Amino acid sequence: MKKLAVSTLAVLIACPAFAGHPNNGSSWQMWGLDPYIALRGGIAHTDTNYKLFGHKEAITDTTLQGRVAMGLQMDKYYRSEIEWSIYSKSKDSSTFGLPNGVDVSTKLQTLQLNAFMDVTSCDTIRPFVGIGAGAGFTEIEHSGTGIPAKTHSKAGFAATGVMGMTFDMDMFALDVAARYTYVDVQSGLHNFGADVGIRFMF
Repeated sequence: MKKLAVSTLAVLIACPAFAGHPNNGSSWQMWGLDPYIALRGGIAHTDTNYKLFGHKEAITDTTLQGRVAMGLQMDKYYRSEIEWSIYSKSKDSSTFGLPNGVDVSTKLQTLQLNAFMDVTSCDTIRPFVGIGAGAGFTEIEHSGTGIPAKTHSKAGFAATGVMGMTFDMDMFALDVAARYTYVDVQSGLHNFGADVGIRFMF
């Protein structure tokens, strides 16, 4: 996690040096499309429906989330990107019908292709909606008194819905968004989050 934080900080510092000039759009294009890099961070509530010994319980916790994305602005309204997200470990406990509690922890990462649409054509402030689909990678561990510790690692389908607001500053844009992510692992993992991000246009 420390290496990831250092690398992300380095990208955040370096990006403005390559960003486009104010009021001139991107400084270069790819097949007529404007590329960008986005860094995002925020907080989320994770709800994992975990089944053990025939009992299904909701394992919930509040986590931090960080994201990095590379994308293309296709025109004034549409953009698409590949986004990698990592979440801090969520921890909770439940009885699952046992006399003693069972501790359950979940590590989550997602890799998705996202598409966004701006709702208006305003130059400075624009609401947007988005959807995404890809893969979620989880590592779920349970342990407790009298039961052996076990870890389940699995990749499953992931999907995301996003609503937010963009504040466009020419060389970069500030995005504030609320999102819901579903991952098809165990009996279903649900993540409700909010984040703030910065997009550097090139």
